[in-house]
Amino acid sequence: MAPEPPAPSGSSQAFKDLFSGAAGGVAQVLIGQPFDIIKVRLQTSSQYSGAFSALTSIYRTEGPLAFYKGTLTPLLGIGACVSVQFGAFHSARRYLESLNPGTPLSYTQYYAAGAFAGIANTVLSTPIEHIRIRLQAQPHGANKLYNGPLDCTRKIISQAGLFNGVYRGTSITLLREAQAYGLWFLSFEWLMNADAKRNKIDRKEIPSYKVALYGGLAGEALWLGSYPFDVIKSKMQTDGFVAGTQKYKNMRDCFAQVWRAEGMRGFWKGIGPTLTRAMPVSAGTFAVVEMTMRAIS
Repeated sequence: MAPEPPAPSGSSQAFKDLFSGAAGGVAQVLIGQPFDIIKVRLQTSSQYSGAFSALTSIYRTEGPLAFYKGTLTPLLGIGACVSVQFGAFHSARRYLESLNPGTPLSYTQYYAAGAFAGIANTVLSTPIEHIRIRLQAQPHGANKLYNGPLDCTRKIISQAGLFNGVYRGTSITLLREAQAYGLWFLSFEWLMNADAKRNKIDRKEIPSYKVALYGGLAGEALWLGSYPFDVIKSKMQTDGFVAGTQKYKNMRDCFAQVWRAEGMRGFWKGIGPTLTRAMPVSAGTFAVVEMTMRAIS
């Protein structure tokens, strides 16, 4: 009988996690960017009556390329973010497995590993999403504020500095990332494990269309469980920097103002296009990551 191949080293496995995550991140941006700009406009503006109104207005007044406004920042950055997410998740998962060798992880532990991935990702996602949101929400044409991500970053730093400016919204981003990715990975792992158990097969034998389906469903769970945090984050990251232009003092004040002005409904503005976006984006991310992992294993 041929000997089993040696288990990959820790550094080798980490590289595979990071590489497959980066591939999934590129897929995520290319699929999801048009949906994302509609979400941000609905969250930060009252000029649209709904998702279809935003879509038609953007297309009519700004043209089709407007749906890819701010794409350069996430295309470069989200690949890194998703790479970190998967790398951190699998590192945390392996650590938790080492505490009780031979015992499957509980779903509480899967959530904890996912939350750790979200927290690890915050240092990248806060500035990347802040710049993207500023570019997506700015006026069109002669009134636009920024000439691209580098100009946006430079102007923010000149107005408010690095930490108070570029890293504005870090606290709310941290809360959103921990909850979102805890639920994302938990949901995907539960669906994959349930399928493997039900059909008495190894996870690697689950066909790609099912991987995509389970990834898409995990994306729905991610947003349903974290969307109010995302609304607050978008509002804070499009707020002014100087006295007289700031609407919100801090995260707590932002929550309070949204509640007073709009009630519970205010925390769910834009959820329709977000959930519509979540299915294909998350499906594509997990399918690409899973297939890349299988190809390089």
